[in-house]
Amino acid sequence: MNQDLEAASPTIPNGHDRTLSEKDEAIAMVGEQGHAVDPAVVARAVRKIDWFLIPAMIFGYGIVYYDKAILGSAVLFGMTTDLQLTVVVTDHHGTTAVVDTSRLSWATSIFYFGMLAGLYLMSFALQRFDVGRVLGAVVVVWGAVCMLTAACTSYRGLYAQRFCLGFVESIVPTGFMCLVSGFYTQREQALRQSWWFSSTGLFTIIGGALNYGFAQIEGGGLRSWQYIYLLAGALTVVFGVFCFAMPNSPVTAWFLTEEERFAAVERLRYSQTGVRCTKIKMGQVKESLLDVKTYLIFVMMASAYTMNGAVSGFGPLIVSTFGWDTLHSIVFQFPLGALCFIVILVTGYLGSKVPNIRLIMLILTCLPVIAGCAIIWKSEWTYRAAAPVVGYSITGFFGGTVSLIITVGMSNVAGHTKKSFMAATIFAAYCLGNIVGPQLVKSQTRPEHYPELWLGLIICYIICIGASATLYVVMVAANKKKAAAAPDDEAERAKLAFQDLTDMENPYFRYVL
Repeated sequence: MNQDLEAASPTIPNGHDRTLSEKDEAIAMVGEQGHAVDPAVVARAVRKIDWFLIPAMIFGYGIVYYDKAILGSAVLFGMTTDLQLTVVVTDHHGTTAVVDTSRLSWATSIFYFGMLAGLYLMSFALQRFDVGRVLGAVVVVWGAVCMLTAACTSYRGLYAQRFCLGFVESIVPTGFMCLVSGFYTQREQALRQSWWFSSTGLFTIIGGALNYGFAQIEGGGLRSWQYIYLLAGALTVVFGVFCFAMPNSPVTAWFLTEEERFAAVERLRYSQTGVRCTKIKMGQVKESLLDVKTYLIFVMMASAYTMNGAVSGFGPLIVSTFGWDTLHSIVFQFPLGALCFIVILVTGYLGSKVPNIRLIMLILTCLPVIAGCAIIWKSEWTYRAAAPVVGYSITGFFGGTVSLIITVGMSNVAGHTKKSFMAATIFAAYCLGNIVGPQLVKSQTRPEHYPELWLGLIICYIICIGASATLYVVMVAANKKKAAAAPDDEAERAKLAFQDLTDMENPYFRYVL
């Protein structure tokens, strides 16, 4: 059968013939011609895929977010003192004492340097090797590294631990993005990407509740913040064991019947996004580097995620400066998390139901974030002030912005190497935003309400709006050009679907806005 398929290989656009090993693994199952499939079987297969993948990814990414955000609460439980993360210094007159939080800023940022170091390596490892084995092994190591936080005795040790933590965690978000793009159609991806990313908001609430509980612990031989990290690490190890059961694609989804696997793959033919190809193709890397859409997505993500860099590491600490005590500062993470969770799911749902609305919603979700930053900055920070807490809560719209960037980026790319590159690039931008965000928090400017932070975030979201509008224009123009050039040949469309062509190589690929 494989020899027949190789012999039948079409002439690929740009004049390159491809052997079976260079094509998508789906082609060995469904071939190069379209097949009719029973809608009832398709619906059953999608339902099973949803029930297997989505809860696992929600839990997995929730832990990713939780063990980063823990630092923002742990600093309120004595971690800053225990690990010398803050230093009391005097001003240049030598009269006024000021708390310098630059070590805390670096403890937050250095995690993302580790993630940057691992992103492309981990992404291509997942493409090249068995997904379950690679993901499971790395996640178990991640859990162990997370628990080692409790063993840190200085800020230097914490720096080393957090770099390693970022390196191993880099496998999860890029892996999830590629899994969704390989199991679901373009239209379905908006909702499914939003489901797992919604754990950003969900685990802000769950994590806050857990941290609130740990704050009550007074006995035992450990500090509260050490118990929190031990719990997060243990949960991560449990998730890692589950990951060994993760299939590579619908072709090898062991929880589907043979009929359901065929239907799950065949239904992806029309989207032209492909399923999986293990061959790493440098030509697709080169195309990614020359594609203006790659850079626009990078700018959008880097700009939008500066908000998280500040909120995850400094959120409770900033709220405490509004005149609220430690426990109230944790509780006020709940409305922000809830809004983030709701906005991500609503925008994901609308993106899957209403055509060409994703970039419009992305721009609209930027506006409340800008408003929230302005409210925090310009309101009165009196004892138990309400206005800055309201402003802080509505910045939770940033979750919808970022979720839509992930969806737009991953649903508008084809070719598995290019998908892996795009996934890594999106989270490289995520890292950059998270590195920059904490550096905008200058403890010396607290009396002026951290003006660099709020002005910087407002500028970043204006940049995100501009890049989104530019991407809209670029993709509309590309679709018009493709429509004018592509022949109306359904047989050829079906033949090209699983050739592992990129979005730019495939004349039948269409960008979704």
